[in-house]
Amino acid sequence: MGDSFHLSTADFAALGFFLLAWGLHTLASDGRIFHRPSLTTAMSRQREIWMERMAEREIRIVDTAIMSGLQQGTAFFASSALIAIGGCFALLGASDQVVGVLADLHLQGTATRTAFQLKVVGLVIILAFAFFKFGWSYRLFNYCSILIGAVPVAYGEQAHNPVTRAAVQRAAKMNKLAGKHFNSGLRAVFFSIGYLGWFVGPIAFVLSSALLTVVLLRRQFFSNARAAVLAVDEETGQSAGPGSGESIRPDSQ
Repeated sequence: MGDSFHLSTADFAALGFFLLAWGLHTLASDGRIFHRPSLTTAMSRQREIWMERMAEREIRIVDTAIMSGLQQGTAFFASSALIAIGGCFALLGASDQVVGVLADLHLQGTATRTAFQLKVVGLVIILAFAFFKFGWSYRLFNYCSILIGAVPVAYGEQAHNPVTRAAVQRAAKMNKLAGKHFNSGLRAVFFSIGYLGWFVGPIAFVLSSALLTVVLLRRQFFSNARAAVLAVDEETGQSAGPGSGESIRPDSQ
C-alpha cells in the first residue's frame, strides 16, 4: 500500500513513530504520564502566583511590561512560522533541483519527486499548525492583558476580597491557556526539526525523532531550568513550586 502513495512501508512506520513521540511528549509535558512535575507545569503554577502578586500592586507597570514581552515573543514565532511555510512552497517549486542535489549526496531517503513533495507538504502542515497555535496564543495574551486591566485596584489585604479573587482567577486561567497554546506551537517547531530527518531516510527520521524527544524530555524533567523553578528555599527548606515529594510554600497556595 505504501508504494501506491509513493512512500515505502518503512516511511509510514517512521512517520508513525514520529507522531507517537510527539503525542507522548505532549502528554508527559502536561503531567498526564509521569507524577514528576515538568518545567511546563511548574511554570504554569508560577503564572498563577504572578497574577496573585499582580493584584496586590497598586501600580502594575511591571505586569503590563511582562505581557508586552510575551506578546512580542509570540508574534516573532508566528512570523517565523509563516516565513518557513513560504520557504517550503519555494522548495515545492524547485523539487527537481533539490531531488537532484539529494541524489548527488547519495541520500536515498527521497527516491522520487512525488515522494519529496509529499514530505514537504507534511512539513507545511506542521508549520501551519504551529502558526495557528502561536496566532491563538497571541490573541489570548491580548485577552489576558484586558483581564489584568479589569482586576480591581485593591492592594494589600484588600486584594483578597471575593471580587478581586474572581478577577485574578480569570486572568490566571487566560494566562495559563495562552501559555499552553504557545508551548504547543513551540513544540511543533521543535518537532519540525526532527521531521527533517525524513528527507534523508526512514532510519534517519526515527533517529532524529528519538534524539529530539530525549532532548526535550530532559529539558522538561531534568534540566537546570526546572531545578531553578523548583528551587528549595534556603531558610524554610521547602520548595517554591509543586513537585513529587516536594512541598509547596504556604504563601504560594
